[in-house]
Amino acid sequence: MSQAKGEKAANRAGGIVGDDQLFMDENVSTSSAGGEARSAKEIGLETAIVRVHKLTVLALAVMLVVVMLLSTIHLGVLISEEVWKPPRWLIPVQGLLEIFGYFLLVLIGVELLETLKAYLSKDVIHVRVVLEVALIAMARKVIIEEPNTVPGLTLFGIAALIRALGIAFYFEQAKSEPVLG
Repeated sequence: MSQAKGEKAANRAGGIVGDDQLFMDENVSTSSAGGEARSAKEIGLETAIVRVHKLTVLALAVMLVVVMLLSTIHLGVLISEEVWKPPRWLIPVQGLLEIFGYFLLVLIGVELLETLKAYLSKDVIHVRVVLEVALIAMARKVIIEEPNTVPGLTLFGIAALIRALGIAFYFEQAKSEPVLG
């Protein structure tokens, strides 16, 4: 072993090397935050996993776009069918509930697409967007559910869930807004 390599090994063993420093020899390719060395094989495996992960998220985004386009077309067909049923231009309450429920379903897809887009660009899931999707989903559930067919305890649970999501959304908004004072 050469003198330079010997000094590097001695410094690593003696704890002189900080976590942010990087020494490379034939066995060590990088240092992790804990100071332990990782081999090129481990780094290659990690890179492959990251690539598969990105590819999977991208494939999900493409499939979600296809589903959204088809859902939007289906919503347009649903609206036109309801409008053209006799009496024309008057949509019955049941038809309106079906249209609103489907509209909110498409809106959930839009928000999911926004979440995937943010995840692809920044590798982070925004809590606010997830809370918005959950609130829209619960609003959809309330709109399409028949109160006469649902037990009272289930309605109470839905109300508690909406309240909890609203509180979480409030605190998420309060966290992101600057405090005036």
